Amino acid sequence: MNQTIITQVLPCDPTSISFSDSNGDSTPIISSEETLASLKTAVSDLVSLNVPVVFPTETVYGLAAPALISSAVSQIFTTKGRPADNPLIVHVSSPEMLKSILPSSFVIPSSYNLLMQAFWPGPLTLLFPATPQIPSIITASRDTVAIRMPSHPVARALIQMCNTPLAAPSANTSGSPSPTKAEHVLHNLFGKVRVILDGGPCDVGLESTVVDGLSSDGAIRVLRPGGVTVEDMERVLAVGGVTPKILVHRRDFRDEGLENAPTTPGMKYRHYSPSIPVVLLLTSIPPENQTALSLPETFSIILSSYPPNSPVKIGLLTPSDSPLSSLPSRLKRYAEVELNWDYFPLGTVDEPSLTAQRLFDGLLTLERNGVDLIIVEGVEEAREGLAVMNRVRKAAGEVHWVAVDEPLSQFDAR
Repeated sequence: MNQTIITQVLPCDPTSISFSDSNGDSTPIISSEETLASLKTAVSDLVSLNVPVVFPTETVYGLAAPALISSAVSQIFTTKGRPADNPLIVHVSSPEMLKSILPSSFVIPSSYNLLMQAFWPGPLTLLFPATPQIPSIITASRDTVAIRMPSHPVARALIQMCNTPLAAPSANTSGSPSPTKAEHVLHNLFGKVRVILDGGPCDVGLESTVVDGLSSDGAIRVLRPGGVTVEDMERVLAVGGVTPKILVHRRDFRDEGLENAPTTPGMKYRHYSPSIPVVLLLTSIPPENQTALSLPETFSIILSSYPPNSPVKIGLLTPSDSPLSSLPSRLKRYAEVELNWDYFPLGTVDEPSLTAQRLFDGLLTLERNGVDLIIVEGVEEAREGLAVMNRVRKAAGEVHWVAVDEPLSQFDAR
């Protein structure tokens, strides 16, 4: 008989944690007794019991286990229902911990040194050669391992107190939107995990950028866009006198072998999808092989599967200054279908970092509010918008190009 798991949410105040050096090499200084007690409970579960613990990072909440213990890591896959061929990211708290799991003969590339100096600790994951001490369950039996150093004080303190690297994907059922608040985790994994460390909302809100700079051509390949933008990496490398090509997967290159046997999470399977349909509306100029439909034509398609004279509750995620943000106040009924709206603004068009921070929270909030479908407006694929669109495209079951020059007037006669 399976033993019942009692889930505890333990508060951790990030502002009560400090380090005597910027790299996190030292023992964390924790001024809050409550936070210290919460961290000690989590460390005991991880190190003594070898069971997974949920912890906050600056990107999303993670489900952690000691990275060098296969039996502990396997519980991550069981808890999430994660496919075995989907690799994990290893989290370290210091340069010394990083060196301890790298091959002794490996020379860190100059591009990596520049990126680590600029973005570690932070939302950047780098691929390194894997050593035998890294369990194959983490790497999906590939010869590389993805590693990052998180900047969230609770995450850094937890790893340092465990004195061992932690493997951690997002703390959610595999395929669903990543949690950015402890309450998201509690709703999704209640009764499946013992401890959730509540360190408040995640600042970035999307997973880390994953970079492979190990190829012989010297190029920087962005396998997953995330919290560190391509533009920021280009700037840092240029200032450092290193100017490799930065290639973004699916935008600048395709690799069928890599997609079938990925070296990093987020590449092979459908991800970030709530349990209800997600529709992506693209309002930019379509490519030559696509035609933008009017909003009435688009809504006819979206609502075609719903019976007439029955209410449909639509969740809407758009920038707050988008023309589409006015739809809930004007479009109450269409084609004999009553429309009830639940609007979750994503910040303004010129705030892609805020859009990134709010995206997963919006998807999870609207799902919990009981909407029947979620409509997401696409954003420009620049800076954090590149990562936003990477996630939305994977979450959406439908994608439509729409013309929104006069969105409200198109509905006035209906």
